[in-house]
Amino acid sequence: MKRNSRADRRHLRKFLSLLVFITGVALPRGAKALGPLAQTNSPAPAEFKFPNTPAGRQLQAWLVAFDSGDRATLQAFAAKNMAPNTPPDFADQTLQVHNEVGGFEFQKIEESTDARLVALARTRASGEGVRVIIEVEASEPHRISSIQLQPAEVGPPEKDLTEAEAAAAREQPSFHQFSAWLAAFNSGDREKYRQFLASDFPSRVKSFNQDMTFRARTGGFEFRKLEQGSATQVAGLIQERDSDQFARFTLEVETTWPHHIVSLGLMAIAPPPGFEIPRLTETQALAAAKGLLEKNTAAGQFSGAVLVAKSGRVIFSGAYGMADREKKIPNTLDTRFRIGSMNKMFTAVSILQLVEAGKISLSDPLGKYLTDYPNQEIAAQVTIDQLLTHTGGTGDIFGPEFDAHRKELRTLNDYVALFGKRGPEFEPGTQWRYSNYGMLLLGVVIERVTGQSYYDYVQEHVYKPAGMTMSGSQPEDETVPGRSIGYMRSEATGAWVPNTDTLPYRGTSAGGGYSTVGDLYRFAYALLGHRLLSVASTELLITGKGDARGGKYAYGFEDMRDANGNGYVGHGGGAPGMNGDLKIYPRSGYVIVVLANLDPPAAQQISDFLDNRLPR
Repeated sequence: MKRNSRADRRHLRKFLSLLVFITGVALPRGAKALGPLAQTNSPAPAEFKFPNTPAGRQLQAWLVAFDSGDRATLQAFAAKNMAPNTPPDFADQTLQVHNEVGGFEFQKIEESTDARLVALARTRASGEGVRVIIEVEASEPHRISSIQLQPAEVGPPEKDLTEAEAAAAREQPSFHQFSAWLAAFNSGDREKYRQFLASDFPSRVKSFNQDMTFRARTGGFEFRKLEQGSATQVAGLIQERDSDQFARFTLEVETTWPHHIVSLGLMAIAPPPGFEIPRLTETQALAAAKGLLEKNTAAGQFSGAVLVAKSGRVIFSGAYGMADREKKIPNTLDTRFRIGSMNKMFTAVSILQLVEAGKISLSDPLGKYLTDYPNQEIAAQVTIDQLLTHTGGTGDIFGPEFDAHRKELRTLNDYVALFGKRGPEFEPGTQWRYSNYGMLLLGVVIERVTGQSYYDYVQEHVYKPAGMTMSGSQPEDETVPGRSIGYMRSEATGAWVPNTDTLPYRGTSAGGGYSTVGDLYRFAYALLGHRLLSVASTELLITGKGDARGGKYAYGFEDMRDANGNGYVGHGGGAPGMNGDLKIYPRSGYVIVVLANLDPPAAQQISDFLDNRLPR
């Protein structure tokens, strides 16, 4: 399952992203409001006029409480101004966000009604763009029903620096400190970086291990362009060494010697003008990918298998690294890798098969099929369609409760017993928020409707007709021939260690099963060949329904196609010690499958690299 539901977000990689979803204020498990390199000591925001509407007034009131940084103030605010379904840990979660972003400087209003306000702002910590969306109840006292913070592109400076301006900026303390940080960070030398933080970025010392994990995942950065520079602030562009990912950095230093770093923020962006990635011929793209795979494997950044096909013919495949490091067992094309949230595609296909059979209606509420569901609000209001599209407000399953009961959660109904009393996080159908629990509930629906276990149904109606003989979700305590061991990086030492103690008892309808690159290739072509669903149902399955993750989310599939149909549909998966991605290109006929038994973004880097270079 996707333990960090933002882990394989397109163009917004973990530790480079700014993505916070709030109902009350609730951060998703493992998510960061900013990258790991953000501290704050910034000035108050410039004067900004909020609309004199219920939404505008409530946003102003929330900001006052937010800026206080005081738990008691936030608790009092929640009691008076937040809707009744606000999470009980509202104050603690808000403080977590406050500590990450520092505050907001508002730039402009994008949408304004009495009940809804959308405004564009920058974080005080490092200037990243954020879209703030607040919705209030229609009647007095207009309590806040939801607040969302979404990433927004931070525009580049209005004009490039002249040569003289750039030369002057490079002589400033801010640029010297940025250069020193980059050299220490890129070295990968733990003691060197520890010493740099202690002497030049003392407020960052507590996050040393987190930064080292970040360094291992990115391979470091190459400096690409200086955009702004003064004595105390500098901004520009850097690029991950191990991927196509660009980021805009902003750094601030103290005004007096020794000019300690106050804040350093990174915001992932698409390749900016002048740095576009050129399309290659098929032969060139595959050769470049092969070189990257060999480089990343040698550097310990990739271990897994890759398959690329075109119009039903495999044009590239390979296996790299070790399936079991202790026993020296290498990965092969038949190695079974844990696939995380990629199981969601099988769940969605199964639901639409039952819709075709007349056993399920997408508009029906969950309670029609789970008549004994503990929370009546979710049972009556959340529809099958909303569960498929992550718009039901059903929340996640990962957190302290999961960790405490990980080995006890053996059936899908065990999860319902643990989480089923929770109410919706927001009014169903009004927001998009990734929900592992929602997909798990769809597995329970399949069991109730068919009388079979979820696993038996998928085996008979998805795996078998697709020719998938190496896929499944057998429990972790059972021996599965060829199933690799997942390796996650220890934050304390930086070494690769088995992920065994993080795994659920077995995969579910939300994720956590295993497969091979060959089986997922067969699944892709069974889907495109309409051996699993009719033409109409296949289109319904893969066509995006609403904006999410830099594209659109369909039914258990991400739809990353443009208006001309170029691009892909599919799904990824990521958790400690596992990463996978399936990209299906209905127009060009390509299929990309990458599976890895390492932390994200090991597989994602390879699939994105191919996506950016293969011909349209």
